[in-house]
Amino acid sequence: MAELIPFAVPSGSDKTLLVWNLSSGPTAEALHRSLSTALSRFGLLHSVRVLPNAAVAGPGFYAVVKFYSARDARRAQKACDGSPLVQSTPVKVHLGSRHKAAGHQTLPLNSSRCQELANYYFGFNGWSKRIIKLQDLSDLEGRDAGALATPRGKPGLRFLCALEVVLPSYKCASPGVAVAEESVEELEQGLTALVARRKAVQKLAVQKALSDAFQKLCIVALESGKIAVEYRPREETGEARSEAELQGLIQVSCFACEQHSQGEEDFRDFNVEEEELGLLEQDQPLT
Repeated sequence: MAELIPFAVPSGSDKTLLVWNLSSGPTAEALHRSLSTALSRFGLLHSVRVLPNAAVAGPGFYAVVKFYSARDARRAQKACDGSPLVQSTPVKVHLGSRHKAAGHQTLPLNSSRCQELANYYFGFNGWSKRIIKLQDLSDLEGRDAGALATPRGKPGLRFLCALEVVLPSYKCASPGVAVAEESVEELEQGLTALVARRKAVQKLAVQKALSDAFQKLCIVALESGKIAVEYRPREETGEARSEAELQGLIQVSCFACEQHSQGEEDFRDFNVEEEELGLLEQDQPLT
């Protein structure tokens, strides 16, 4: 049976492991490293949290581990329950028992997490991003107060980015569009500070657009071990309508995805090459 793995924070109990009876000897940081190493051999981990036991339970720790794949979580639970795992005494490993609440909103992965997930399933060379347009909407050079106004009604820096994530092996491309902004009043005085914040807002726009593009893709993990991709345009929500307005400015092509061989918080952790941004800044304004 195929499993769908979206570019979103894992929220189901079938993707969560609870690890009990962890010794009080090592520190929480040491247990975090040991558990991450031991459990990552079963699949890609989203997070590992090591917490102290409640007072009534006595000294020691327990851990909450999230996998991206429910299949990987089940394999880890069966293999590790009752084993020493990272210590000399056995531990208990159970699948989470909480069920996803009705109407629970799935949280998107940030751009760094999206890249980590894509690298794991598609390979480092299995996908790429192509920036189509990175446009300055703040019009600082023109000093047009009207153009500088942000939706909050305050002058500020504002950049729009449109890009696409391309998966050549799957003949698939997913568009992403986003706007990043920052109020001028929040900036420090001086040209140096303004230039630095301008670059930061540019990078943030690219990060948000990259995350947006990945949200429309879903990994399909087959029991045979093969990977396919599903392209899922975002449902009609308020955020999607806002994106549609942006896409009225920029046209992004997207190809339907085909099965291979027929058979995500914070966005400021993504590095954009300065040369790439410099070249894009020379682009002509949108028409």
